[in-house]
Amino acid sequence: MTLATPGTQAALQARYDNALMNTFGPPKRVFVRGEGAHLWDADGNRYTDLLAGLAVNALGHAHPQVIAAISAQLGTLGHVSNFFATPTQIALAEKLAGFVAANDPELPARVFFTNSGTEANEAAFKITRRTGRTRLIAMQGSFHGRSLGALALTSNPAYREPFEPLPGEVVFVPYGDADALAAVVDETVAAVVVEPIQGENGVVEPPSDYLAMARDLTAAAGALLWIDEVQTGIGRCGDWLASAASGVTGDIVTFAKGLGNGFPVGACVATGPAASLLGPGSHGTTFGGNPVAAAAGLAVIGIIERDGLLARVEAAGDRLADGILGLAHPGIAAVRGRGLLRGVVLTDPIAPAVADAALAAGFVINAPRPNVLRLAPPLIISDSDLDAFVAALPGLLEAT
Repeated sequence: MTLATPGTQAALQARYDNALMNTFGPPKRVFVRGEGAHLWDADGNRYTDLLAGLAVNALGHAHPQVIAAISAQLGTLGHVSNFFATPTQIALAEKLAGFVAANDPELPARVFFTNSGTEANEAAFKITRRTGRTRLIAMQGSFHGRSLGALALTSNPAYREPFEPLPGEVVFVPYGDADALAAVVDETVAAVVVEPIQGENGVVEPPSDYLAMARDLTAAAGALLWIDEVQTGIGRCGDWLASAASGVTGDIVTFAKGLGNGFPVGACVATGPAASLLGPGSHGTTFGGNPVAAAAGLAVIGIIERDGLLARVEAAGDRLADGILGLAHPGIAAVRGRGLLRGVVLTDPIAPAVADAALAAGFVINAPRPNVLRLAPPLIISDSDLDAFVAALPGLLEAT
């Protein structure tokens, strides 16, 4: 299907270079349309989207019921400011609070809405300051956002160093190392911040008991446990929270990405005593919690529940991982992750070249590390689309 005349993409890329700040580098493609798990570029080429806008488009592109929910809400009430409340805002907060407190249903939970994961983590950062302590423990390999506060908790020197000094008193420890964490958590620590799976670090999981150990350590020290579910939550790993299986309840949990299926929405959820640490005047947002974003979030959750997508994500993720491992390709060392957040670990540092070859072949993936391919397709992706990628993967590896 051709959606534009040949050469349109090159012209649009030239206009991009003249109009946008060079914060992302030149775009690899200019996309003009999406439907389900597929995208079309400005020259009419079709792609299978195995990245979902960095784990954002949980229900794929142009999902009709999400569009209907957003349109209906916008046609009724679009924005009122946070001097007032709306039914959609309240209903989405109740849903998210229930997800976070699922392992401890009697625990009170309260929500602060934002527009992104970075903003959700900024709100969480401010909550930790209300404890009266300033020392924070974060993980090597972590990623929590690009604002100054979120960046202070992100361990990548290339991101951090150009903007130092950064706020906070942050200590980084090896991810998944319980002994290293125990050595630094004491009564001076405000919070430990941890991702259940480190997506930007190449889809890395800690030992299965790591979050429970972190919960015990923080509780003993009177510190908060802050779980960043921005990439892993809302069904991405086969449950509402990737941390749920550990049995722990975070004092703070942050969400975004898949919650709005592309409509900007994030949330910072606090439980127990932490739920009351922010009071009137201590934080705010103009657009956070607006009724249209809340309607998008409710629609996404409702569709995941109705269509049984949590179970589907587990089955599809296992099929994808088993298929890749079943290739027995010498260039593939392992497949990491859970559900539909997977990292294909390569034996050589050729992941960026493989991602480029995949794009040329009609598959959208990315390379968060030199030897890791990240796959985070829409939760609605078909078996046939997954199988097509698995079948193509050996050729992509050998094309580099």
